[in-house]
Amino acid sequence: MSSVLEKAKRFVVKVGSSLVTNQGRGLDLGALSRWAGQIAELRRMERKVVLVSSGAIAAGMQRLGWDKRPHALHDLQAAAAVGQMGLIQAYESCFREHRLLTSQILLTHEDLADRKRYLNARSTLRTLLDLGVVPIINENDTVAIDEIRFGDNDTLAALVTNLIEADALVILTDQAGLHDKDPRQDATATLIAEASAGDPALEAMAGGTGSHIALGGMITKVLAAKRAARGGAHTVIASGHEHDVLPRLARGERIGTLLAAERATLAARKQWLADHLQVRGSLLLDAGAARALTVQGKSLLPIGVHEVRGEFERGEVVSCLDESRREIARGLVNYNSAETRRILRAPSNEIEARLGYVDEPELIHRDNLVLL
Repeated sequence: MSSVLEKAKRFVVKVGSSLVTNQGRGLDLGALSRWAGQIAELRRMERKVVLVSSGAIAAGMQRLGWDKRPHALHDLQAAAAVGQMGLIQAYESCFREHRLLTSQILLTHEDLADRKRYLNARSTLRTLLDLGVVPIINENDTVAIDEIRFGDNDTLAALVTNLIEADALVILTDQAGLHDKDPRQDATATLIAEASAGDPALEAMAGGTGSHIALGGMITKVLAAKRAARGGAHTVIASGHEHDVLPRLARGERIGTLLAAERATLAARKQWLADHLQVRGSLLLDAGAARALTVQGKSLLPIGVHEVRGEFERGEVVSCLDESRREIARGLVNYNSAETRRILRAPSNEIEARLGYVDEPELIHRDNLVLL
């Protein structure tokens, strides 16, 4: 672990609700002060840091006098709107003590699904880091709806990691790291010190949701590490209750679980295709088409598809599934779902006869497709 994080120059640090609130009863100002101090130490070590912080809804609940987290979306949005003010005000005050400027950035999935807004967000974040500012990022819960919300800040942190091409993602939680069993249920659980990000076995052993305040369980952290690895970033899952955990990690100390990136880094546009666009449907491929994509690096033709799932428009992202229903690729489709159903199993030279026109001979061109 030491050689990996000691070399990292750009960090994304994610802290969950349990680490910034008093068990959901408002903000823990002492905890926020400690995070500011540790990030200030990273800045003195010449590391650039983006902070992804939960806590806005919990802070809003406290301000509004709510004892239980609401389920209605508009209530959650209202709590986030009230709580975000207090969260950022508290962070600004804590970082000011270390002579550090902060900035607030609220994102939805739509912001990163749009290529122009994606590039603008990346440029803004890079500029802030170059200026020595600490960006504090959260999901824009006040406007997010189910179709565009990230759903948890682990996912958001991974997307930001790839957005700024960070070297390391540090996910801090109330657990010591990833275990082979749930340590809260089984005393024989063993900490996994190191593994490969994206190993399917990790997803099988990852537990569910822990706190009633936090939404993300270990499974979201494992999937976040898998996403971050596509951009070449290593992920550490560690306890936020460890003393000075961030500086110690940056100095190479072994804490928590390292999920290492061991695959080639995807180009920026491929990362965008893989992670920043929401999947609108799926295509079930035959063995020949799956092999053409994964082994031969070819485009997807209609003749290799024998089932369409979901409804989508031209230019939206669809998943490509092999015969075992495993997702092997994603890409921008050249025909909408209705058109795709009409040209299934057809050779490309029959597209015009079936539709009355032809836009592209491929269903998904290889330049608009990323393997997973």
